[in-house]
Amino acid sequence: MKTLLFVALLAVGQGACKSEKAPQVGNVESERTTVEAAASTASPTGQRRTTPITIAMTGDIMMGTTFPSRMLPPNDGRDLFCDTKELTQKADIAVGNLEGAVCDGGTSTKGTGPNSYAFRMPTSYAPLLKDAGYDFLSMANNHARDFGDVGIASTERVLKEQGIAFCGIKGHEQSAVVTLGGVRYGICAFGHNSYTLKHTDLNLVKSILTDLRSKADIVIVSFHGGAEGRTRNHLPYGPESFLGENRGDLRNFAHFCIDNGADVVYGHGPHVVRAMEVYNGRFIAYSLGNFCTPYGISLAGISGYSPVVTIRIKPDGTFMDGKIHSFIQTKGVGPRKDANNSVAKEIKMLTESDIKNSPIHIDGEGNITVK
Repeated sequence: MKTLLFVALLAVGQGACKSEKAPQVGNVESERTTVEAAASTASPTGQRRTTPITIAMTGDIMMGTTFPSRMLPPNDGRDLFCDTKELTQKADIAVGNLEGAVCDGGTSTKGTGPNSYAFRMPTSYAPLLKDAGYDFLSMANNHARDFGDVGIASTERVLKEQGIAFCGIKGHEQSAVVTLGGVRYGICAFGHNSYTLKHTDLNLVKSILTDLRSKADIVIVSFHGGAEGRTRNHLPYGPESFLGENRGDLRNFAHFCIDNGADVVYGHGPHVVRAMEVYNGRFIAYSLGNFCTPYGISLAGISGYSPVVTIRIKPDGTFMDGKIHSFIQTKGVGPRKDANNSVAKEIKMLTESDIKNSPIHIDGEGNITVK
């Protein structure tokens, strides 16, 4: 369990959401210590953890943009994660996808028009990610380089300053190893476009997973893939293409990852949620959709579905149970509690439709159990 530290001098703000954890400076392979270290389930002699591990996962995060015009949420974004941060803070590890550059300059690589879809979050928003409890954010997506190499360098710098691990850009970090509560998490991220580590390059995928398996207790894979849009919520068989790009054969990719040592695989990219699966005892979320994208991305209908998925796994990576926590986005506001559990019901329907002979059951409230 990650400790909630109250550090007033490092608080993000004094609004409705107050910072409960101090930003920790680190890099992608740093040991993160907390005041609960003495109470860790790992023994001082390095004995493996024996209690369940909780992982929180979310989809795309783009907290607001300053390009081509300023479209930023009220209260400097301090309220964006109000309804969701308790879940991501309390998990043993929280992961997501950072959909865009965190920088204050640079030149758009996608033109300057109103439909350029170039996302530039201000660097002053970086502490919001740490305050929300994130330990890892994928950069392997088609918006990480919206402001060129300048944007990538700035994003990596501010994430390091917050102690948030990252990877996924070709020629940069291929993977991240993060130690929390005595557990070493090895994380890698793959995308579909030219500057990312590609999920279609299975030799590369296998090489990275083999390396991580030797360094980590739990291996987590993030991927950005699949065709986009409200009509693309069902998981197809075989490769998908969109805008002339190969967006991956995602069933095959996810199974390949698990066959080669991954314990958890989570996806994003279609801007809608997709089915979930447990394959060989390991958990897969094929798309977690838009999570915190208050501007610049359509939130109509199911595009506004924004789950936080928490799962419990055994120390050997075997899936135990989980829950789909339902949230819906409103423009300019961020994810807010969905009292009707519409998101969980959508994922339940998609899983029952698209995963044949599924070993898991999802109920109407989002509880995920093994049959």
